[in-house]
Amino acid sequence: MSDPSADDDPFPDLAHDHARCVTSALARAEQLCLARGANLTGLRRQVLALVWEVHRPVGAYDLIERMSTGQRRVAPATVYRALDFLREQGLVHRIDSLNAFVGCASPGRGHEAQFLICRSCRNVAEISDPDLADVLERAAARAGFRLEQRTVELSGLCRACAEGARG
Repeated sequence: MSDPSADDDPFPDLAHDHARCVTSALARAEQLCLARGANLTGLRRQVLALVWEVHRPVGAYDLIERMSTGQRRVAPATVYRALDFLREQGLVHRIDSLNAFVGCASPGRGHEAQFLICRSCRNVAEISDPDLADVLERAAARAGFRLEQRTVELSGLCRACAEGARG
């Protein structure tokens, strides 16, 4: 395997225009929900926007803090319900090892995502390798195991951190 170029780096450039990313993610979400007859309420839209704002995994309680203003505190159940809806619609993924959420890079496209998690900068990249998904399916079948959920999370260093440019 050859060394990938910087253009092949699945990690987002953290200096890019986040506002454009958020706007694009919200537009895709609105189109998908409209096509599916799903209700992307204002609260769900707000949670999705907050998840996309940083390109790093964000925990539910961080979302609650960011949504709460003054004495008005958003209830945890409200945020968890919004996150459940967004997961069901394929708009966000849960990173189990971090107990956090990231926006889905390819909503509306059936795929099994795998995640590269940088242990230094905590940035996450979503990749989707159907060959890996097939290998896992076959290995489980050989063991007589019926897969119900697949979450592949790989921890290491992103290219920038490995080269000393970050963290």
